[in-house]
Amino acid sequence: MAEIIDGRAVANKLDERTKQQVDEMVAEGLPRPGLTVILVGDDGASQVYVRRKIKACEKVGIISTEHRLPAETSQADLLALVEQLNADPEVHGILCQVPLPDHIDTRTVLRSISPDKDVDGFHPVNVGRLSTGTGGIVPCTPLGVMLLLETVVDDFIGKDAVVIGKSNIVGKPVANLLLDRECTVTVTHIHTANLPEIASKADIIVAAAGAPELVKGSWVKPGAVIIDVGITRIMGDNGKERLVGDVKFDEVQHAKAVTPVPGGVGPMTISCLLANTVQAARALAGGNPAPTGENLYHDAPDRSMFGADKA
Repeated sequence: MAEIIDGRAVANKLDERTKQQVDEMVAEGLPRPGLTVILVGDDGASQVYVRRKIKACEKVGIISTEHRLPAETSQADLLALVEQLNADPEVHGILCQVPLPDHIDTRTVLRSISPDKDVDGFHPVNVGRLSTGTGGIVPCTPLGVMLLLETVVDDFIGKDAVVIGKSNIVGKPVANLLLDRECTVTVTHIHTANLPEIASKADIIVAAAGAPELVKGSWVKPGAVIIDVGITRIMGDNGKERLVGDVKFDEVQHAKAVTPVPGGVGPMTISCLLANTVQAARALAGGNPAPTGENLYHDAPDRSMFGADKA
């Protein structure tokens, strides 16, 4: 039976460390980290996500503020708010919840956020820093993927890793992070020829294609580690909806380890957002660019906090 990687447990450990870092900053006389969330319109799912993020901030001692704007807010007014937050020394992280209304260009808005306050890690400057290995804020979900892998992978060097999905949000940054750990990485997608054959040779599979139950048991070699980023609501045989990932979970029990859906990658995303906010706050307080998000475990004095006892 495959080991089930408990994302909630790892996220809780990361939150404990984040709270400790917040307390240390305050004790040093540094500003308490502050995260500001912008929500435009009344999208139900976005409102739920924002409430979760605000509650999570309270848990670790981060100051959270929220700007709720009507759906008819102009792009110019939204950009003006972002500019104001960029200049506010009490704001260390800015998150603009997507999707935005159709009349607003999401790319323009996200690029207007200061790279040093871009705790989502989506700004082209942070993307460039990640791809060149020169620091920057790492996107939350890819960072969460790496922290989960850290709990079960003893040595990344030379491992064959297959990333299924080429999005800018997950697939590409995950590939860069795996390359940084000296894996041999193949980036694929749903149109890749011979995808099952390619996946079947992998030591590590990160499934992030948004295709429900795409990865079958025959795609996975014994002993592989699988991180399932996908989450889709489908109708079950009993007529009730259920959540599934990109991996046919019941068929991959010959793997070494696998993340469940839900309860795997999902809990890590908000926890990594909080950790990124603290990193950004400390970097801004010191006048230095935000460090790479991988420092969350590379520089941790006790890496076993993520479930791995490795030197």
